[in-house]
Amino acid sequence: GYPTIVEDHIEEMIDMNSYLIKNPKTTFCVKVSGLSMIEAGIYEGDILLVDSSIQPIKGKIVVAAIDNMLTVKRLDMINSKPYLVPENPEFEPIEITKESEVKIWGVVTNVLRCR
Repeated sequence: GYPTIVEDHIEEMIDMNSYLIKNPKTTFCVKVSGLSMIEAGIYEGDILLVDSSIQPIKGKIVVAAIDNMLTVKRLDMINSKPYLVPENPEFEPIEITKESEVKIWGVVTNVLRCR
């Protein structure tokens, strides 16, 4: 067919922030480095939207600082103990012990792939 004018087909302009961010004051972005979450669809170079107001509960993917190292992992329980679990079988789960210095920065709400 023949080309048409784009404006003739636009119904409305949308603000992506309103679709992707529920809590603007508590949401921030983190760029992914590493391959530990590839089976969760999170790859090196992706941008994660992270909300610090969401309760980090079992099963959620979180951004955490553990012993001064920043990581993205799934929060889970193994043998009744808390762990940060990778989504790549080549990586080992990280046990959260009483001696661990852990700060959960927030829960991952969206993954943006900008390639």
